[in-house]
Amino acid sequence: MTVYGGGGDPKRSLELLWGIQEDRPRRGPKPRFTLDDVVASALAIADAEGLAAVSMRRVASDLGVTAMSLYGYVPGKAELIDLLVDRVVGEVDISAELPDGWRARLEHVARQNWNLSLRHPWLLQVSSSRPVLGPNMIAKYDYELRAVAGLGLTSVEMDLVVTLITDYTHGAARNAVEAAQAGQQTGRTDLEWWEEYAPLLDKVFDPGKYPTAAEVGGEVGAEYQAASDPSRAFEFGLRRVLDGIGALIEGKRG
Repeated sequence: MTVYGGGGDPKRSLELLWGIQEDRPRRGPKPRFTLDDVVASALAIADAEGLAAVSMRRVASDLGVTAMSLYGYVPGKAELIDLLVDRVVGEVDISAELPDGWRARLEHVARQNWNLSLRHPWLLQVSSSRPVLGPNMIAKYDYELRAVAGLGLTSVEMDLVVTLITDYTHGAARNAVEAAQAGQQTGRTDLEWWEEYAPLLDKVFDPGKYPTAAEVGGEVGAEYQAASDPSRAFEFGLRRVLDGIGALIEGKRG
Protein backbone atom coordinates (compact mmCIF):
# COMPACT_ATOMS: atom_id res chain seq x y z
CA MET A 1 0.00 0.00 0.00
CA THR A 2 1.42 3.36 -1.06
CA VAL A 3 0.74 6.39 1.11
CA TYR A 4 1.25 9.85 -0.34
CA GLY A 5 3.05 12.54 1.60
CA GLY A 6 0.97 15.67 1.90
CA GLY A 7 -2.19 13.58 1.63
CA GLY A 8 -3.92 15.59 4.32
CA ASP A 9 -3.56 19.34 4.80
CA PRO A 10 -0.01 20.20 3.65
CA LYS A 11 -0.33 23.70 5.08
CA ARG A 12 -1.09 22.33 8.54
CA SER A 13 1.71 19.76 8.21
CA LEU A 14 4.18 22.54 7.39
CA GLU A 15 3.00 24.59 10.37
CA LEU A 16 3.55 21.62 12.67
CA LEU A 17 6.91 20.70 11.14
CA TRP A 18 8.29 24.21 11.38
CA GLY A 19 6.72 25.06 14.72
CA ILE A 20 4.51 27.82 13.36
CA GLN A 21 2.02 28.70 16.06
CA GLU A 22 -1.56 29.52 15.25
CA ASP A 23 -2.67 33.05 16.11
CA ARG A 24 -5.65 31.87 18.14
CA PRO A 25 -5.07 30.90 21.78
CA ARG A 26 -5.38 27.26 22.80
CA ARG A 27 -8.37 26.49 24.99
CA GLY A 28 -8.86 23.79 27.56
CA PRO A 29 -6.51 22.23 30.11
CA LYS A 30 -2.75 22.18 29.74
CA PRO A 31 -1.69 19.45 27.29
CA ARG A 32 -0.44 16.25 28.89
CA PHE A 33 1.96 15.56 26.06
CA THR A 34 4.04 17.38 23.49
CA LEU A 35 3.75 16.92 19.76
CA ASP A 36 7.09 15.07 19.91
CA ASP A 37 5.52 12.58 22.32
CA VAL A 38 2.71 11.92 19.86
CA VAL A 39 5.13 11.42 16.94
CA ALA A 40 7.37 9.17 19.05
CA SER A 41 4.41 6.97 19.94
CA ALA A 42 3.34 6.72 16.30
CA LEU A 43 6.92 5.90 15.28
CA ALA A 44 7.13 3.05 17.78
CA ILE A 45 3.94 1.56 16.35
CA ALA A 46 5.10 1.96 12.73
CA ASP A 47 8.48 0.36 13.42
CA ALA A 48 6.98 -2.56 15.32
CA GLU A 49 3.83 -3.27 13.30
CA GLY A 50 3.95 -1.29 10.06
CA LEU A 51 2.31 1.87 8.82
CA ALA A 52 -1.14 0.26 8.54
CA ALA A 53 -1.21 -0.15 12.32
CA VAL A 54 -0.80 3.59 12.89
CA SER A 55 -4.10 5.32 13.56
CA MET A 56 -5.19 8.24 15.67
CA ARG A 57 -7.15 5.84 17.88
CA ARG A 58 -4.16 3.50 18.35
CA VAL A 59 -1.72 6.31 19.13
CA ALA A 60 -4.19 7.81 21.58
CA SER A 61 -4.65 4.44 23.26
CA ASP A 62 -0.90 3.97 23.66
CA LEU A 63 -0.64 7.44 25.20
CA GLY A 64 -3.58 6.77 27.49
CA VAL A 65 -5.83 9.50 26.13
CA THR A 66 -8.96 9.62 23.99
CA ALA A 67 -8.70 9.81 20.22
CA MET A 68 -10.60 13.09 20.32
CA SER A 69 -7.98 14.69 22.55
CA LEU A 70 -5.24 13.68 20.10
CA TYR A 71 -6.75 15.93 17.45
CA GLY A 72 -5.63 18.86 19.55
CA TYR A 73 -2.07 17.93 18.58
CA VAL A 74 -2.39 16.83 14.96
CA PRO A 75 -5.37 17.00 12.55
CA GLY A 76 -5.23 13.37 11.39
CA LYS A 77 -3.22 10.38 10.26
CA ALA A 78 -2.11 11.97 6.97
CA GLU A 79 -0.46 14.89 8.75
CA LEU A 80 0.96 12.51 11.35
CA ILE A 81 2.68 10.55 8.58
CA ASP A 82 4.27 13.79 7.31
CA LEU A 83 5.66 14.32 10.79
CA LEU A 84 6.84 10.71 11.01
CA VAL A 85 8.76 10.94 7.73
CA ASP A 86 10.54 14.12 8.73
CA ARG A 87 11.35 12.62 12.14
CA VAL A 88 13.12 9.55 10.76
CA VAL A 89 14.83 11.53 7.98
CA GLY A 90 16.38 13.50 10.81
CA GLU A 91 18.32 10.37 11.80
CA VAL A 92 20.68 10.98 8.88
CA ASP A 93 23.79 12.52 10.38
CA ILE A 94 24.22 15.67 8.32
CA SER A 95 26.92 16.88 10.70
CA ALA A 96 29.23 14.11 9.52
CA GLU A 97 31.90 15.33 7.15
CA LEU A 98 31.47 13.91 3.67
CA PRO A 99 34.32 11.68 2.45
CA ASP A 100 36.86 12.89 -0.08
CA GLY A 101 35.97 12.28 -3.73
CA TRP A 102 32.57 12.33 -5.40
CA ARG A 103 32.33 8.55 -5.64
CA ALA A 104 32.94 7.99 -1.92
CA ARG A 105 30.51 10.80 -1.11
CA LEU A 106 27.70 9.33 -3.21
CA GLU A 107 28.37 5.86 -1.83
CA HIS A 108 28.07 7.37 1.65
CA VAL A 109 24.73 8.93 0.68
CA ALA A 110 23.48 5.62 -0.72
CA ARG A 111 24.42 3.69 2.42
CA GLN A 112 22.77 6.26 4.66
CA ASN A 113 19.52 5.86 2.73
CA TRP A 114 19.88 2.05 2.65
CA ASN A 115 20.33 1.85 6.41
CA LEU A 116 17.48 4.28 7.05
CA SER A 117 15.08 2.19 4.96
CA LEU A 118 16.10 -1.05 6.68
CA ARG A 119 15.61 0.52 10.12
CA HIS A 120 12.18 1.86 9.15
CA PRO A 121 10.73 -0.40 6.42
CA TRP A 122 7.40 1.45 6.48
CA LEU A 123 9.21 4.45 5.01
CA LEU A 124 9.28 2.59 1.67
CA GLN A 125 5.47 2.82 1.54
CA VAL A 126 5.43 6.64 1.62
CA SER A 127 5.59 8.24 -1.81
CA SER A 128 7.88 11.26 -2.10
CA SER A 129 6.28 12.56 -5.28
CA ARG A 130 4.75 15.44 -3.30
CA PRO A 131 7.00 15.77 -0.28
CA VAL A 132 6.07 18.05 2.57
CA LEU A 133 9.38 19.80 3.12
CA GLY A 134 10.08 19.80 6.81
CA PRO A 135 13.37 20.97 8.33
CA ASN A 136 14.98 17.53 8.37
CA MET A 137 13.92 16.77 4.80
CA ILE A 138 15.45 20.00 3.49
CA ALA A 139 18.62 19.54 5.56
CA LYS A 140 19.08 16.02 4.19
CA TYR A 141 18.56 17.20 0.60
CA ASP A 142 21.11 19.99 1.05
CA TYR A 143 23.60 17.53 2.54
CA GLU A 144 23.18 15.09 -0.33
CA LEU A 145 23.55 17.80 -2.96
CA ARG A 146 26.89 18.76 -1.45
CA ALA A 147 28.11 15.30 -2.45
CA VAL A 148 28.07 16.42 -6.10
CA ALA A 149 28.93 20.10 -5.68
CA GLY A 150 31.87 21.51 -7.63
CA LEU A 151 31.89 18.79 -10.30
CA GLY A 152 30.79 20.96 -13.20
CA LEU A 153 27.24 19.65 -13.19
CA THR A 154 24.28 21.93 -13.71
CA SER A 155 21.78 22.38 -10.89
CA VAL A 156 19.34 20.07 -12.66
CA GLU A 157 22.05 17.44 -13.17
CA MET A 158 23.00 17.64 -9.49
CA ASP A 159 19.38 17.01 -8.53
CA LEU A 160 19.08 14.16 -11.02
CA VAL A 161 22.23 12.46 -9.76
CA VAL A 162 21.04 12.60 -6.16
CA THR A 163 17.60 11.35 -7.25
CA LEU A 164 19.24 8.49 -9.16
CA ILE A 165 21.14 7.40 -6.06
CA THR A 166 18.17 7.65 -3.70
CA ASP A 167 15.73 6.02 -6.15
CA TYR A 168 18.13 3.14 -6.79
CA THR A 169 18.67 2.64 -3.06
CA HIS A 170 14.94 2.84 -2.40
CA GLY A 171 14.26 0.01 -4.87
CA ALA A 172 17.11 -2.14 -3.59
CA ALA A 173 16.01 -1.65 0.02
CA ARG A 174 12.44 -2.59 -0.89
CA ASN A 175 13.69 -5.94 -2.25
CA ALA A 176 15.73 -6.53 0.90
CA VAL A 177 12.79 -5.72 3.17
CA GLU A 178 10.40 -7.94 1.21
CA ALA A 179 12.86 -10.83 1.36
CA ALA A 180 13.22 -10.43 5.12
CA GLN A 181 9.49 -10.14 5.67
CA ALA A 182 8.82 -13.27 3.62
CA GLY A 183 10.75 -15.31 6.14
CA GLN A 184 9.11 -13.61 9.10
CA GLN A 185 5.57 -14.05 7.79
CA THR A 186 5.92 -17.65 6.61
CA GLY A 187 8.15 -18.91 9.40
CA ARG A 188 10.41 -20.58 6.83
CA THR A 189 13.80 -19.62 5.49
CA ASP A 190 14.31 -19.23 1.73
CA LEU A 191 16.17 -22.53 1.67
CA GLU A 192 13.34 -24.34 3.46
CA TRP A 193 10.79 -22.81 1.09
CA TRP A 194 12.76 -23.86 -2.01
CA GLU A 195 13.36 -27.38 -0.72
CA GLU A 196 9.61 -27.83 -0.40
CA TYR A 197 8.89 -26.24 -3.78
CA ALA A 198 11.75 -27.80 -5.79
CA PRO A 199 10.32 -31.33 -6.30
CA LEU A 200 7.24 -29.96 -8.05
CA LEU A 201 9.33 -27.57 -10.14
CA ASP A 202 11.56 -30.46 -11.24
CA LYS A 203 8.49 -32.21 -12.67
CA VAL A 204 7.38 -29.29 -14.83
CA PHE A 205 10.64 -27.51 -15.69
CA ASP A 206 12.36 -28.60 -18.90
CA PRO A 207 16.09 -27.61 -18.85
CA GLY A 208 16.35 -28.41 -22.55
CA LYS A 209 13.74 -25.81 -23.38
CA TYR A 210 15.25 -23.15 -21.12
CA PRO A 211 18.97 -24.02 -21.04
CA THR A 212 20.25 -20.58 -20.03
CA ALA A 213 17.79 -20.26 -17.17
CA ALA A 214 18.63 -23.79 -16.05
CA GLU A 215 22.37 -23.16 -16.00
CA VAL A 216 22.34 -19.70 -14.46
CA GLY A 217 19.45 -20.42 -12.09
CA GLY A 218 21.14 -23.54 -10.81
CA GLU A 219 24.41 -21.77 -10.12
CA VAL A 220 22.93 -18.73 -8.41
CA GLY A 221 20.55 -20.90 -6.40
CA ALA A 222 23.49 -22.90 -5.09
CA GLU A 223 25.40 -19.67 -4.39
CA TYR A 224 22.60 -17.73 -2.70
CA GLN A 225 20.65 -20.61 -1.15
CA ALA A 226 17.69 -18.47 -2.17
CA ALA A 227 16.16 -16.89 -5.24
CA SER A 228 18.23 -13.75 -4.76
CA ASP A 229 20.72 -12.01 -2.50
CA PRO A 230 19.41 -8.46 -1.92
CA SER A 231 22.52 -7.19 -0.15
CA ARG A 232 24.83 -8.45 -2.87
CA ALA A 233 22.52 -7.05 -5.53
CA PHE A 234 22.60 -3.66 -3.80
CA GLU A 235 26.40 -3.62 -3.72
CA PHE A 236 26.72 -4.74 -7.34
CA GLY A 237 24.13 -2.28 -8.59
CA LEU A 238 25.56 0.62 -6.62
CA ARG A 239 28.96 0.14 -8.25
CA ARG A 240 27.36 0.12 -11.71
CA VAL A 241 25.29 3.23 -10.95
CA LEU A 242 28.41 5.04 -9.73
CA ASP A 243 30.26 3.96 -12.88
CA GLY A 244 27.52 5.57 -14.96
CA ILE A 245 27.68 8.80 -12.94
CA GLY A 246 31.44 8.75 -13.42
CA ALA A 247 30.95 8.68 -17.18
CA LEU A 248 28.68 11.73 -16.91
CA ILE A 249 31.23 13.64 -14.85
CA GLU A 250 34.10 12.75 -17.17
CA GLY A 251 32.02 13.81 -20.14
CA LYS A 252 31.45 17.21 -18.57
CA ARG A 253 35.18 17.61 -17.97
CA GLY A 254 36.15 16.47 -21.46
